[in-house]
Amino acid sequence: FELCCRPTGRGGSSGAKFRISLGLPVGAVINCADNTADASVSWVSFLRPPSWVSFLRPPSWVSFLRPPSWVSFLRPPGAKNLYIISVKGIKGRLNRLPAAGVGDMVMATVKKGKPELRKKVHPAVVIRQRKSYRRKDGVFLYFEDNAGVIVNNKGEMKGSAITGPVAKECADLWPRIASNAGSIA
Repeated sequence: FELCCRPTGRGGSSGAKFRISLGLPVGAVINCADNTADASVSWVSFLRPPSWVSFLRPPSWVSFLRPPSWVSFLRPPGAKNLYIISVKGIKGRLNRLPAAGVGDMVMATVKKGKPELRKKVHPAVVIRQRKSYRRKDGVFLYFEDNAGVIVNNKGEMKGSAITGPVAKECADLWPRIASNAGSIA
């Protein structure tokens, strides 16, 4: 094997998250989906690619959330939306913003809501995202909004109910969230 024929570069996606396209970077604001605020109806869309298509691009209106952007979190007592500060489990790369997907735990602050929840850092779990992602059966899935719930460090919800659907990927990872979900999509 000659020196000139060695492969160069660092390879492809060596450390990339496999299961979900990440659509929520640090600085995103998402809806809070617990039971304490007004209930909102959410919809989910499934895109089934034709058998001859190996890769389907997401719809043109679906855009990545770049900081500073807002995401609604499913309301625990009195929170309307949360501002993502960091993503748990992301090691990082210089000048790259950490991004969260469905089922990821993030650290967030409440931007609108009760005064006792504001100006504090809370752990939260993302349960819906607008960015489409691919499931193993070939279905591309996206939701109407970005949403999450405030939890404690053990993954138990602060609120008692969730408005709107919860992604199946999140329900598999967080059983306490799945037990409070009205519907799992």
